[in-house]
Amino acid sequence: MYTLTPHCHLLRLSCRAVSTTRSPSHAAASPPAPSSLRSTWQHRAWVAAGSAAVLSSLSNSLSIAADTGSFLEPLLAAYLGYLVADLATGVYHWAIDNYGNASTPVFGSQIEAFQGHHKYPSTITKRQFANNLHALARVAAFVVPVADALAGGHAGAHAFVGTCAGCVVLSQQFHAWAHEKRGRLPAAVAAMQEARVLVSRAEHAAHHREPYDGNYCIVSGAWNRVLDERKVFEAMEMVIFFKFGLRPRSWSDTAAEWREEKGGNLTGEYI
Repeated sequence: MYTLTPHCHLLRLSCRAVSTTRSPSHAAASPPAPSSLRSTWQHRAWVAAGSAAVLSSLSNSLSIAADTGSFLEPLLAAYLGYLVADLATGVYHWAIDNYGNASTPVFGSQIEAFQGHHKYPSTITKRQFANNLHALARVAAFVVPVADALAGGHAGAHAFVGTCAGCVVLSQQFHAWAHEKRGRLPAAVAAMQEARVLVSRAEHAAHHREPYDGNYCIVSGAWNRVLDERKVFEAMEMVIFFKFGLRPRSWSDTAAEWREEKGGNLTGEYI
């Protein structure tokens, strides 16, 4: 049984569906074992393959631009790719944070990792590079060559594909840096966070505070304010709820499953 309570403002209608019965409790997440944070040769192979695809796309763009003597179009296309990547990571992050579980086909492992990340957020800073990026790099290794083939001889198209895919693959590293202590960040990374070229530690920290329903973008965070102020994700959640009866996890009556565990036995440090 459901009732409507004031929460969001969509077309001047304030509404939100909230269950009047308690949701089934979710099993408590456990901190990942140290071995699961290490890179394997398979992880490294996928990161190498994805990186090669991205670099090939960018190289094609540069070569075509050099032949034509026009660099403005690919530069603008690269910037657009950077913005689209930020938006794409936000939509994906919202979806796997709020829907599905470990048994969901194809995306189950990613869903489990992202949802468990709320319990142990700084674990991501302990993940080795290829361990953190391999899943997205694997997608890039298959998708980017196809997109490149469709781009033909257009420098701008190649620049868009390469930059967008590169930023998406690296988004998990940007995400890890947003959880790292400032003193441990490379100076260049800290400077880019300050300049809002990369998502900052302060901005992403808001995603890990109640009500856990915003600041999903993890490349630069440029879209976060627009998406949150316009309540885009709330609108999508309402559509999904009324169409399919699925409640997002962020609507939970209690936020226990989202609260950070202060402590653990992984490395003795989670903050």
